[in-house]
Amino acid sequence: MNYHRPGLDLAAAYRQACLAELQALKPGNVHVFADIGETKVADFAASAELSAPSIGRPGASVGARILGAIAATHRAIGWNTNLGIVLLCAPLAAAAEQGGVLRANLAVILAALDRQDAADAFEAIRLASPGGLGRADRHDVVAPPTVTLRQAMAEAVDRDRIARAYLSDFEDVFSTGLPALEAAQAAGLEGPWRTTALFMAFLSRFPDTHIARRFGPEQAEAVRARAAAIIETEPPGPASSATLLAFDAELKKGGLNPGTSADFTVATLFAAAIMRHPAATG
Repeated sequence: MNYHRPGLDLAAAYRQACLAELQALKPGNVHVFADIGETKVADFAASAELSAPSIGRPGASVGARILGAIAATHRAIGWNTNLGIVLLCAPLAAAAEQGGVLRANLAVILAALDRQDAADAFEAIRLASPGGLGRADRHDVVAPPTVTLRQAMAEAVDRDRIARAYLSDFEDVFSTGLPALEAAQAAGLEGPWRTTALFMAFLSRFPDTHIARRFGPEQAEAVRARAAAIIETEPPGPASSATLLAFDAELKKGGLNPGTSADFTVATLFAAAIMRHPAATG
């Protein structure tokens, strides 16, 4: 197998993407400006460190990366801090090992997912016990899988944007996330503000499926529309701090956490880091 070239440290790139996301003001989500109740930034930072070795493990299958990352997190943290991030970043890491065109490699990786990948991912999901997961009529994670991981994701495609990514070859990362990151850079935004702009791009374009699972699609759409109105009036940047902090407080008061938008933010930062390396392209 053609592993990634020396110098492309996938574990380090993943860790940095996770930590960069925590440094950015992300309304409703966890960040250094405000924790959420008992949800602490330190737990998410620790989760990045704990899960990085499994995400970057050379030659590992997607399922093994997922299970290893979540098991390490679960042993130390004890609750779900990073399932969505891991589900998105594990296939990207596997694709990055091939060198060349990242999205083309990713399509191959996703098409080749097998039943063992599903078994490993199901076990990881059971460990993480994500909020709002519920039960499924078919391919429920409490039972041994009878299909591949991609086929299992197809069952949730209408209610979970991360599942949709497995069917669309990560369209949201490549068609929304990376262009938003490039636009933020072109606008002169730096560091955390570039990440805030990326997060707001996801939040304003798609109803967040973490919110939808907990509060229903109407509430998720209302948050999306509110985010779109905010960035249309006041694009993300230092001058928008007060507006975004007020939006942050508003969402947290209602318990509305756009976790899926945050997960895609990390995945996009990770993909961008991979593509900056000479061994990989878009």
